[in-house]
Amino acid sequence: MDAKPNFVTGLDVGTENVRAVIGTLKDGKFAVYGYNEGKNAGMRKGVPANLNGPARSIDIMLGEAERMGDYDVRSAYVSINGSQILSTKTEGMIAVAATTEHEIDENDLDRVEDVAVTGRIPANRDVLDVVPLEYAIDGQAGIKDPLGMSGARLEMRANVISALTPNCENLRKATEHAEVTAVRLVPSAVAAAKAVLTEKQKENGVAVIDMGAATTSIAVYEEGDLQYVGVVPAGSNNITNDLAILLAIDPDMAEEIKTRFVTGDFNSEKSPVIKIGKEKGHERNFERKEVDVVVKARLEEIFGEIRKKLKSAKYDQRLPEGIVLTGGGARMRDIELFAKKALEASVRIGIPQDLAGVSEAVERPEFAAAVGLAIMAAEDQAYMATPGKPQKKAKKAKKQGPGLFKKIFSKF
Repeated sequence: MDAKPNFVTGLDVGTENVRAVIGTLKDGKFAVYGYNEGKNAGMRKGVPANLNGPARSIDIMLGEAERMGDYDVRSAYVSINGSQILSTKTEGMIAVAATTEHEIDENDLDRVEDVAVTGRIPANRDVLDVVPLEYAIDGQAGIKDPLGMSGARLEMRANVISALTPNCENLRKATEHAEVTAVRLVPSAVAAAKAVLTEKQKENGVAVIDMGAATTSIAVYEEGDLQYVGVVPAGSNNITNDLAILLAIDPDMAEEIKTRFVTGDFNSEKSPVIKIGKEKGHERNFERKEVDVVVKARLEEIFGEIRKKLKSAKYDQRLPEGIVLTGGGARMRDIELFAKKALEASVRIGIPQDLAGVSEAVERPEFAAAVGLAIMAAEDQAYMATPGKPQKKAKKAKKQGPGLFKKIFSKF
């Protein structure tokens, strides 16, 4: 009888929805064994407003995913969002030896990383990741991996991703209330990029825009590395709310209009009247022009802010591989056509691919972050502990504070 595989879990905790993917690496591919999605509560703009709402939503949603995968989820890589997330470029330098004969080792890399971070990131922020962009040994720059090279002085230029400590702690507490330990917190756009980008795209230059319900996050890659992360505090729910207010209808009807009738090309040749509710016995008619004006105004605002952030990071119109849209907002029909005009770049919808197992249901843009989180956990070997076998800790998880694994072993 085959041994049961080591499973990992990706948990995408959004403002409107919670999604989970359970699986493992199998024959070089990520195999999906379980998944589910459900409504969330108690979150505002990607940040917990209370602990009980998200905890209850996570607990309910995970039940079906656990039954599908025959697996009891006790730890996960978890998404984090909100305008509190910052991307900071830093530098550090250390003397590694008195002579140039010394070989750079892991301890040297950890030391120069500490120097690059300490004092440069405020004390009220948690470091989510440190991305080495470039090393220099004795003045020789352009080195990507100095391990084993010889030299006396080591320098590093890095991109440090951080978030406010209270928000990180509250998100961890929310998952803990659902009896799930957040092993690592990852910005949603970074997680989505793991599921939808190729190494070639990351090398040439590409951006992932993860359009959620209340926030839209951005991750830019170039030369194979994460160069920038930013968040716009608006998402697809803003469009729904605008329609509800200006058309004097309930949010459910506004959402139906958005998903069924709105298109990103705002084609004037379509029927000038939108008819809705006939099958429920209360038909309502709306002028398409009026609907389009509302939706277009909000999309212009969101993509205008995205472009401002790309400009501030000096990546506007500087991405040969263009833009990849993910998240629930990417399901709006022809949204890529609007994004192409607004950002003046090639745009495509990002869907998790090259998966195994029961993957068909998660091959959707809104599952990109959850799939990416699970893949990252599998690659980091952050497997759930089993009796008699201690968990393999992810190397980068240590940056996110002590005590993250304290609950895992107590469950057995």
